[in-house]
Amino acid sequence: MSVTNRSEIRVGILGAGTVGHGILNLLRDNAKTVEARLGAPIHVRRVVARDRAKSRDSMIPAERLSFDPAEVIADPEIDIVVEVMGGLEPAHTLIRQAIEAGKHVVTANKALIAEHGDALIELAEKKGVDLYFEAAVAGGIPILRVLREALASDRVVSLSGIVNGTSNYILSRMQSGNVEFADALREAQEKGYAEADPTLDVGGGDAAQKLTILATLAYGARLVPKDVHTVGIDAVGAVDMRFADRFGYVIKPIAVAKRAHAGQLDLRVHPALVAKTHPLATVNGALNVIYLEGAMLGPCIISGLGAGALPTAMSVVSDIMDVARNLMVGAHSRVPVRAYQGTSLEVQPVQPIGELRARHYLRVPVRDLPGVLAQVAGALGKHGVSIEQMVQDQKLPGTDATSIVLLTHEAKDAEVRSALEELTKLETVLERPRVLRIEE
Repeated sequence: MSVTNRSEIRVGILGAGTVGHGILNLLRDNAKTVEARLGAPIHVRRVVARDRAKSRDSMIPAERLSFDPAEVIADPEIDIVVEVMGGLEPAHTLIRQAIEAGKHVVTANKALIAEHGDALIELAEKKGVDLYFEAAVAGGIPILRVLREALASDRVVSLSGIVNGTSNYILSRMQSGNVEFADALREAQEKGYAEADPTLDVGGGDAAQKLTILATLAYGARLVPKDVHTVGIDAVGAVDMRFADRFGYVIKPIAVAKRAHAGQLDLRVHPALVAKTHPLATVNGALNVIYLEGAMLGPCIISGLGAGALPTAMSVVSDIMDVARNLMVGAHSRVPVRAYQGTSLEVQPVQPIGELRARHYLRVPVRDLPGVLAQVAGALGKHGVSIEQMVQDQKLPGTDATSIVLLTHEAKDAEVRSALEELTKLETVLERPRVLRIEE
């Protein structure tokens, strides 16, 4: 489909929900700017919706509305298929069909790219079409473009960030409002930041999918989400927020990808204590942030809205424009969509989480009895975990229950977990201790 001097670029959109409407809004409101930058207007030829019974506004004229994706895929006049339906199916099948039909594809589907991106991209390369997915990670933040183009001459030393706005909003509210997780989650749902079933967000799955994509572009690795060590934020309590603050930290839902020992990749998603002076510490609410370090560039930070109709639509339409530029000059795959040539991508070993060395925050609920501090210190010492700082909370009214809260020196994750098992066996320990990593 190498064509020059196009009078317009014609697209078909699969999905008429929040993001689909955002794309239509943006194309309408920014039509002159888009055409001036691209050199041709973008014409939406067809929009495919799911629900026939749902009332539609004038944004989608009746003659362009469809309920059959095949009408988009089979239409020879459509250059680019835009998928914003979400979910693995039928999106996976439809994208494959579009590529097989010689259509260029733009998608915002992080789950699909994380799970099936390699096969779809290789199919697109075989068929001579483009597959772009900037909006799949961090909404309106152009982080994939940064990794793919701006850092093409550099090596990524480390990449960390907050890539799930729901989790960040919840932990930010717990910190600022001194509220428990359940109350902050309920508020997030009421404000539309969290789904009715928030499992993918608060359980870390959404961030793991995004980190899979980021690490692929950063390190040229073939990865799937199960390669990422994933822990949700639901175990964090308001009391942990208070103690973190006391030690000079805040708790954030972080995603980390960096080189470990012997060429292994350190890939993880979990809540962590970060120092109040760290760039991630001040990013609150539903904002996302990526903090990366290049071997030549050094540290770099980029932040913005990671979700929402217009920020996501902005990334989708920017991808449409990139594909259109390629189409207009016959330059398919000028920039490798995964930042590396497909022949250079390789399966790379991932560091077992037990081998990770880090400092840790521990909160141990105990009975306030003589010798309990020595028992806790002894259990930790038995497994090679040394204490850096330790405080004891006040007793709960009318009980002998309290908490010993401590920060450890650097230790292997496996050593800390073994020490937790030892602590849990003590009669003076009331429940399983809470543990969070400290991200330096």
